Amino acid sequence: MEMKLIPSKAERHKRFGSVPPIKGVKPLNKEEMTDLQNTPNDFLFAIDSVGISNVKHPIIVPSDSKPNRQTSVGTFTLTTGLHQMSKGINMSRLTELLHEYHLEGFVIDFDHLYSFTKDLVERMEQSNTEINVQFPWFFERTSPSLQKTGLAHAEAFINVKYDQSNGFSHEVGITVAVTTLCPCSKEISEYSAHNQRGYVTITAELYNPIELTTDWKATLLEAAESNASSMLYPILKRPDEKSVTERAYENPRFVEDMVRLVAADLYENEEIKSFTVECRNEESIHMHDAVAKLTYSKS
Repeated sequence: MEMKLIPSKAERHKRFGSVPPIKGVKPLNKEEMTDLQNTPNDFLFAIDSVGISNVKHPIIVPSDSKPNRQTSVGTFTLTTGLHQMSKGINMSRLTELLHEYHLEGFVIDFDHLYSFTKDLVERMEQSNTEINVQFPWFFERTSPSLQKTGLAHAEAFINVKYDQSNGFSHEVGITVAVTTLCPCSKEISEYSAHNQRGYVTITAELYNPIELTTDWKATLLEAAESNASSMLYPILKRPDEKSVTERAYENPRFVEDMVRLVAADLYENEEIKSFTVECRNEESIHMHDAVAKLTYSKS
């Protein structure tokens, strides 16, 4: 086939609309540029939070379950307050600090997140700041009959706030996929019962997050999975599948049952101060989902 004779890349760009840069008159040096964010004035209101979201960055996730040290990707939201007399924040400082922590190996635990939020307050010259990071957490899961091991995962998050007057506050959370089998279907049918995938989301506040005796992720995972009709498995052979389906049939659960049973486990845990439990079932014989939610505080 005869090759086309095409113009140079520069000529191609010109033909498709590119134009040369104009000779500018504004300063090129940072010191000579106008700094709108730091121009003082009365801007009517202070702002509770302003910053950046949906920032994806490498992180290290510690885990009591294997793999014990995981390289993952976190999705960050980084915000600070803004004083009434300031027009805007210096947003580049948010990602600058994130990169500095990355170079040291950003471990997603409370020691590092507390340090990060406090450093961010000082870097941003504001009185409060907040960091939220969401990430997939992986753990080994062994099938019930043939003991086949693979990796399962749940979606976890940590939210840490720091205020110069009130100190630190936090929330942790996890979303776990489970199997739920309908008690009503089991009760009224001559045989079988419909089941579906359910999603249990737990949000919790801990009494002392720095001195936990167990991994909070594993604690919340256990509360969700142990109360479901069945947990999910990455590897199932036929004997395993028989075991899982029979277990689900033996443990039917409404969404109402799920949130109450999970709440009971969280209530008994002495490291958990308050919690919210939500369950959403993707109903297999309906066009809709079934949902339930429960909130409780021990204080």
